[in-house]
Amino acid sequence: MIIKTLVENTSISKDFGSEHGLSLYVETKKHKILFDVGPSDLFLQNAKKLNVNIADVDFLVISHGHYDHGGGLKTFFKENTKAEVFLHRLAFEKHYAIRPNDELEFVGLDEELNQNKQIILTSDRFFINSGIQVFSNIAQREPRPKSNSGLLKEYKGQTIDDTFAHEQNLVIEEDGKTLLVTGCAHNGIINILEYFHSLRGRMPNYVIGGFHLSSRLGGNEDSEMIDRIGKYLIGTKAKYYTCHCTGIEPYKRLKAIMGDSIDYLSAGSEIII
Repeated sequence: MIIKTLVENTSISKDFGSEHGLSLYVETKKHKILFDVGPSDLFLQNAKKLNVNIADVDFLVISHGHYDHGGGLKTFFKENTKAEVFLHRLAFEKHYAIRPNDELEFVGLDEELNQNKQIILTSDRFFINSGIQVFSNIAQREPRPKSNSGLLKEYKGQTIDDTFAHEQNLVIEEDGKTLLVTGCAHNGIINILEYFHSLRGRMPNYVIGGFHLSSRLGGNEDSEMIDRIGKYLIGTKAKYYTCHCTGIEPYKRLKAIMGDSIDYLSAGSEIII
């Protein structure tokens, strides 16, 4: 599998744009898969620089209903009219974030796109193709990240804390290797891995994505929790590549614990697993 990072908060060089968001391109022997599209058309610009033709993508998975992962949808639909696009059935709910001035900012997806004929709505466990599936409905054995604080949704006319039922995770299997891809792990990376294990009876070989250990509102996860997560992750024997909402400082702390078991992906990076 070839993985190219199209959008991330940082970039490997000034040749690639960066912004708060995520978009990953995964190419298997049979399929071209896009996971999230970032907040704008930057994914398309960086894709061209990485020799990725967005028109050739077979499947697009949007991890959850936040603009920094699905804001580029309109651009995607202009470039690609054939791909099946998979979103959780709750992804188009109204989502908000409390900003430092205590004002609510809409951080959801463009509801008008909900009618696009390419969209397929998923729930719980959904099989996309042979060796490709998404899953949600994560059991909460461990607390969700504290950096979820201030992220809200509209429910029956009221604004309440988001439960992140709209978040889904991607699994790709090829040549005996299993890759798990998370968007933000709002449900908690340990919870997601535990749930994966309950479904499959084993851990994945590779995990890529954000772990939501930092917040744009200014806080990182407690050091003790980061250390606990790092020890848990290294115990799974998987190889981790993280990015986006994990945060640079939390990543450095994880790296100190996990060593070669974890690396960071910036926009413009390419890896083969």
